[in-house]
Amino acid sequence: MRYPRNRMLPALVILASLTASNHAAEPLMLGSRWELFVDEYLIDSKQNVELKLHEPVRREIVLTTDKPWEGPTSAYFSVVQDGEKVRLYYRGSDGGPDHSESQFTCVAESEDGIHFTRPKLGLIEAGGTKENNVIWRGVESHNFAPFLDANPSAKPDARFKALGGVKMPGKNWQYGDTPGGLYAFASADGIHWRKLQKEPVITKGAFDSQNLAFWDAARNRYACFSRIFSVEDQLRAIQSSHSQDFLKWSTGVPHRYAEDAPKEHFYTSATIPCPTAPHLFLSFPKRFQPARRKIPEHSVKGVSDTIFMSSRDGVHWDRPFLQAWARPGLDPKNWTDRSNMVAYGIYDGGDGEWSLYISEHYRHADHRIRRLTVRQQGFASAHVGGGKHGEFTTHPIQFDGDSLQLNYASSAAGSIQIEIQDEKGQPIPGFTMQEMPELFGDELAATATWNSGSDLSSLRGKTIRLRVKMIDADLYALRFTDNVK
Repeated sequence: MRYPRNRMLPALVILASLTASNHAAEPLMLGSRWELFVDEYLIDSKQNVELKLHEPVRREIVLTTDKPWEGPTSAYFSVVQDGEKVRLYYRGSDGGPDHSESQFTCVAESEDGIHFTRPKLGLIEAGGTKENNVIWRGVESHNFAPFLDANPSAKPDARFKALGGVKMPGKNWQYGDTPGGLYAFASADGIHWRKLQKEPVITKGAFDSQNLAFWDAARNRYACFSRIFSVEDQLRAIQSSHSQDFLKWSTGVPHRYAEDAPKEHFYTSATIPCPTAPHLFLSFPKRFQPARRKIPEHSVKGVSDTIFMSSRDGVHWDRPFLQAWARPGLDPKNWTDRSNMVAYGIYDGGDGEWSLYISEHYRHADHRIRRLTVRQQGFASAHVGGGKHGEFTTHPIQFDGDSLQLNYASSAAGSIQIEIQDEKGQPIPGFTMQEMPELFGDELAATATWNSGSDLSSLRGKTIRLRVKMIDADLYALRFTDNVK
């Protein structure tokens, strides 16, 4: 493996980076889970194949924060899907300091992820009325980040949880002893919230932007991704920590990247477990350029965009794509400070697309949130473009299931073919390249079929390799499953 090219940390020895010799000795145990081609985890060798980043499609504006209790510095949106309902939680702010008690946590609701309304909750007075969508008031609202707790042991009165808070003013922005930190919250319905204890649960960090948490089902614990400031590099950065009970948290570990990865400000992370592959973390950091000013008359310096990266352990992060995932674009108001921040969370409407949300026009009167869409699992792909022929071979793998499914797309002239080999790289009769008709089209879960059919039950539990041949096509993800056609 060439780690510098893949922007992987050379010393990584956990899930994301077994050495070639370890791969040969210990096959990757895929089970029946989806594997996305956001990194080269599966790829042992390749020819004319590259990883390709796919930019999101900008859709409609779903919310403008123009209510008296919201304002142009509303921020730190969280997307929470509960069945058919999706909620947007966010800060309402009058532009005061981070530690202001006049900040609000607001919520908007939708049945389709597009049309959002503000419920009139009658809980807290704001803007001279209780007929508003405010659920919390105070310094914790600076970055209140809720999630629906998927922990099977979660109590009914704590189905929703959140972290919120901020470091109070002090000289040491990273690990000082200034008061404040992140507080733990819980709720039965996502509307009525309570603190789980009076004291903050995490105190070592900067915390002045979004700090998020979720139940990490693959590791059977809670995960938190919070903001720090790297004194060594003088950069805004991200740390991870974990907890069994949401109250006692491990010491934060700063993200680690390849030695040749560029050092950049990451303002927020928007980290999530992939909805269809929760063992894989996806992250959409807002990349901040604090010294740049594009619009001369704007009062504050700084421009930003969003990048994409992934991790298989939450500490070591793969950055094969150094370009922006979401650029500011033609709109000049997106070239002012702190715009283009992706919300935490994904909405799955069941239509083959995933919705994410991005902020626009920060510090402008029409500050707003726009919906973005991506193909299901389609953030990146193994790609062969034009009229080229390319192929790659996987590391040795073992699987559970009776068939192989592919999330792929090709041109009208393109195709994908797959050969199954034994662990020594020899084609297995019945599953050779010549015995698989060309697969072409655009499908989210196509079953690979050879002349003899698609049943792979005879190979279940055995060590195999896949040889994948591609012409003008993208392979986004694959999995083995019991759904035989």
